[in-house]
Amino acid sequence: MKIDIRVAEMLDGQFMEKCFASGENVRIAPHVLIRKISRELGLDLNCVERAVFSHGAVPERYARNLISFSADEQRRLFFSKVAMVGIGGLGGHLLESLARAGVGHITACDGDSFEPSNLNRQRFAVENSLYSKKSEAAFEMIREVNPAVFLDVRSDFIDDDFESFIKGADLVADCLGGLEYRGKLKDAAAKLEIPMVTASVAGWAGIVSTVFPGGSSPADFFGSDNGLEEELGTPVPAITTAVGIQCGEILKILSGKESSLSGKALMFDLSKLYFETVSL
Repeated sequence: MKIDIRVAEMLDGQFMEKCFASGENVRIAPHVLIRKISRELGLDLNCVERAVFSHGAVPERYARNLISFSADEQRRLFFSKVAMVGIGGLGGHLLESLARAGVGHITACDGDSFEPSNLNRQRFAVENSLYSKKSEAAFEMIREVNPAVFLDVRSDFIDDDFESFIKGADLVADCLGGLEYRGKLKDAAAKLEIPMVTASVAGWAGIVSTVFPGGSSPADFFGSDNGLEEELGTPVPAITTAVGIQCGEILKILSGKESSLSGKALMFDLSKLYFETVSL
């Protein structure tokens, strides 16, 4: 309690008032002040930003979000938890996007290591990270991107007990490669009554869907064959397109907005600039 009081005292009178196009007036906590409080009180930035939100303000790092999200919606993002399975092509880009957007608690897992063939598309695959654990590279990068995120990155291959990993999350992000384990992840999320946003890519084409408990998933129709992704490849434009759609759905759901892909799947093919939404 004493720490909360001290943080409140250091924040008092230091906010900037900003009016957005929506007409909402928001108190913004300067980034330099947040970092100063963190250093002087020996607190993790996550704790300081929690205090900022608790005082009805928004940290400056999220100010450009406030055209798309209200201050309350941004607060909801920060107090949300996402469980991500996979930190490769899809997962690496998504992890960075969620951290930049201000999702305050992210748990991610991937037991794999980087290899040269990952360099064409995976966000954390660079020359210096080759042959190292994807989980370690992801943790280091996200701490640079947004150290206010409470981040738990695990070097685990999960092929059976998905329930233990996703328990307690507000949303599951399916970033698995291939199709082999997607059905099991969907079933685990449904059993725990957690919504899931899933994405997959093969060649220039991809598919994204939001699956609420009891709903259908693209994995229900595509089986468990992993061959198509290997056969058609995974060019980076298809990866980033899928991640943009997937991230948008996640942020809308966590902030309290309505999902656009509940019970639906958005399919695209960038080679033909084809986009279509179908019911599942």
